[in-house]
Amino acid sequence: MSQVRVLGELAVLDDVGPPRRGRAYPAAGATSALLLPAILLLGGLVLWPVLRTVHASVTTDGHWVGAEHFRAALDAPDTGAVVGRTVLWAVLVPAVVTALGYLLAAASRRSQEGGLVRLILLVPVALPLVVTGVTFRLMYDPDPSRGLATLIAARLTGRSAEDAPHLLGPGLVTVALMSAFVWAWVGLAVLVFRAALDAVPPSLADAVRAYGGGRRHVLWDAQWRPLLLRTVAVVFALVAVGTSRTFDLILVMTPGSVRDEAAVLALRVWQTSGGTTTGEGAALGVVWLVAVIGGILVAALFVRQAWPPPRAETPPDPDRVAPPRRVFRLLAAGAAVAWLVPLVVLVATSLHGQVDAAARGWWSAPPGVGSYRDLVTGGELWRTLGFTLLLATVVTATVLVVALLAAYPLAWLTGPAAQATGLLLLAASVVPIQVIAGPVNEVLGLVLSSGTSRGLALVHVALGVPFAVLVLRNAFADLPAEQVRGARLGGRRWWDTLRRLARHNLPAVVAVCVLEFVQVWNDLVVGLLFSGPEATPLGLFLAGQSRGFVSNSGVLAASSVLASVLPVLLVVLARRQLVAGLVSGGVR
Repeated sequence: MSQVRVLGELAVLDDVGPPRRGRAYPAAGATSALLLPAILLLGGLVLWPVLRTVHASVTTDGHWVGAEHFRAALDAPDTGAVVGRTVLWAVLVPAVVTALGYLLAAASRRSQEGGLVRLILLVPVALPLVVTGVTFRLMYDPDPSRGLATLIAARLTGRSAEDAPHLLGPGLVTVALMSAFVWAWVGLAVLVFRAALDAVPPSLADAVRAYGGGRRHVLWDAQWRPLLLRTVAVVFALVAVGTSRTFDLILVMTPGSVRDEAAVLALRVWQTSGGTTTGEGAALGVVWLVAVIGGILVAALFVRQAWPPPRAETPPDPDRVAPPRRVFRLLAAGAAVAWLVPLVVLVATSLHGQVDAAARGWWSAPPGVGSYRDLVTGGELWRTLGFTLLLATVVTATVLVVALLAAYPLAWLTGPAAQATGLLLLAASVVPIQVIAGPVNEVLGLVLSSGTSRGLALVHVALGVPFAVLVLRNAFADLPAEQVRGARLGGRRWWDTLRRLARHNLPAVVAVCVLEFVQVWNDLVVGLLFSGPEATPLGLFLAGQSRGFVSNSGVLAASSVLASVLPVLLVVLARRQLVAGLVSGGVR
């Protein structure tokens, strides 16, 4: 932006318009300074650890051994089954979540109960996976006197309590885990599909019907081809990446005797190397890393254009959208009831004391508040909640500041540079922490942060920055030229311009803050790998309570309920901003 004199008056020549956004904005020196915090974090705690893991996978004590570690890791007992289960998780579960998400989103549109259905489906999205594991382990308890699902299965099959199918047994444990994951993720898919369906102009369907098209043609030509195909790819890829992080669910939900039968690469890499760097563990980690990053990059290239398409000048008229058929409305209502059952089981179990919860089912004993009284009068839970609240707040604020600084100059890149930056950020955001845990501990040791709360916060910040930068960068780039021009003309310095742009993109800022806070609050694996004795994160506290599951089920359920209140409130209250923010910062 430059200033010149025209007929004696000061004129501002604005160079922000869409054709010229690739010009230096802000200045080159300021750009380097703005990008420096993100570069240091990602370079030191993501990129270098990845390279160190790759190096460890092909060397022993610094000497080249080639594929020796890969052969040893892949030839180990049960490795083939572990890889097969990982692939099954990455294909079957996203397909189920995507299909259910679309059906329930379509079934809950334009109906009186639709808003309540979507709200019920959204609640599990905010729950920590540790809490989801606790909930479904309570439901699937092999003792019919305590496990509701086991009792129902025994009565439906007409079998005795001893012969009832054990959903947490060796043969069905993977199915049980997948059902818990689907329950937790379908609500997010419903929200995404609902936003996509609302963005489809009714005029497209009217045009298809005018040419004699039926329901099948409307679905294909007016919904699937213009928008839903990309939406399906986004949802499938998002859930597929999520399945690579099922560590918390498997560790808490599966009994120790059948954990090997449920293991996937997320668990096997941790079992092999833990928080250190070993040859075979590094080799398994590289295999897992290549699969995860390769899959997400293929999906990103498939949906590289803005998602959803730019907003129409006139939003669709909701009165022109036909309500779903009665059978679909019944499907949505039935799904809402089914999704409520695990929540009822968790809350009902928490309302029983330690002895009652361990000896019999929640339906056969009077409720009470003994478990909550034990927790409230003790000091350990309050210390854990206080530490986790402070940790999540500090990490969220740091991630937001670093991401805003980096997203501001990156938003104005165009062409191959913009696409390459987006792909790199996307790849960095899906790196599994178990793969790079050893090198990250080495870096933290150099800066005197290993095993401390400061080191734990640094790891959370480094893991949260890539996704936050990606969302904010895309949101800034999607702003109308008029708003960008107004921000530049109104801001005397670059930080004034950045503040005005952030105000225009408030939904994206809120989405980043809420998602990062909930991610840190709900975490288990980062705390397990990097926390020290000075403080215990909430996820690690809950996982520790689950070791004596049956005898401690009442207090564990009460702890899970208390741990879930804050993230559920945040996600429910900010659900509209979450969808709007993620849509405005969609995958490019």
